[in-house]
Amino acid sequence: MAKWTPFPHAGDYDWDTTRLKKQWARLHRGDCEPLPQDAAVLAAWVLFHNGEFQKAAEAGLKAGGAGITVANKATAIYANYLEPREKAKLELFMQVAERAEAQQLDDPDNANACYWQAYALGRYSQGISVAKALAQGLGGKVKAALERAIALEPKHADAHIALGTFHAEVIDKVGALIGGMTYGAKKDTGLKLFQAAVKLNPSSAIALIEHANGMVMLEGDKRMKEATKLYEQAAACEPLDAMERLDVDMAKEELEDE
Repeated sequence: MAKWTPFPHAGDYDWDTTRLKKQWARLHRGDCEPLPQDAAVLAAWVLFHNGEFQKAAEAGLKAGGAGITVANKATAIYANYLEPREKAKLELFMQVAERAEAQQLDDPDNANACYWQAYALGRYSQGISVAKALAQGLGGKVKAALERAIALEPKHADAHIALGTFHAEVIDKVGALIGGMTYGAKKDTGLKLFQAAVKLNPSSAIALIEHANGMVMLEGDKRMKEATKLYEQAAACEPLDAMERLDVDMAKEELEDE
C-alpha cells in the first residue's frame, strides 16, 4: 500500500478505547455502527477517530469481520478529503465498493456494508462525471444500496444524506423529467431526505453541507441565502474527531471562497 497523505491536524485528537466507548453513540450517530465487541476492531476505530486513516484501514482489514467497515470508512474518507491524485482516489473508491459488496454477501443485514458500497460508487461517479456514471448503470446500484441501508437502519443519517444527494445530482444533470422516469429521482424526495438527515444528526457538519448543496441543485439560486446559512452552521460545528474536523474545514473553505 502506497503511503497516504497524512491528516493535516495530526496530534489534535487523542482518543483511546475507554473514551471512545463512552462517546461511541455521539461519534457514530451518522452511521449507526454498533460498538464493536472485538478489541482489534475497536483499536482500528481509535486510529480512525485520531486521523490515522491508513493505519486504521490496515488494522481493520487485518481484524476482518466488522473491521472491514472501519477499513472502508477510513479509505473512503481519506480518498474523499486527502488523496491529491485523481487516479489513486478513484482506485481507492473502487476498492471500497468491491469490499463492501463482498461484505454484504457475508453479512446481508449489515447496513454499513450497503452504505459504503453506495458512498464509494457515488464518489467514484462524481469523479468520472455523473452523466457517464449513469450511462454505466452505477446510479441504480447507488440508489438500491442506499435504500437497503435505510431499510436495515432507519436512523442512518449518512445514508439519508447520500440518497438525497443521489436525487439532487441526477435531476441536476439530466433534468426532472428524465431523472424521474429513468432513475426514479424526485425533487421532493431529495429535499425530505436532507431534512431527515439533519434531524437525525443535527450536530453533523456534513449533513448541513450536503443539505445546502442539494437544496441549490434542486431549487436553484433562490435558495443560496439559506444554503449559506447552513454552511455557516456547519463551519461553527465543534468537531470531536478527525473526520468531523475535515467536514468543518471544508465548510470554512467554501465560505472563504464565496
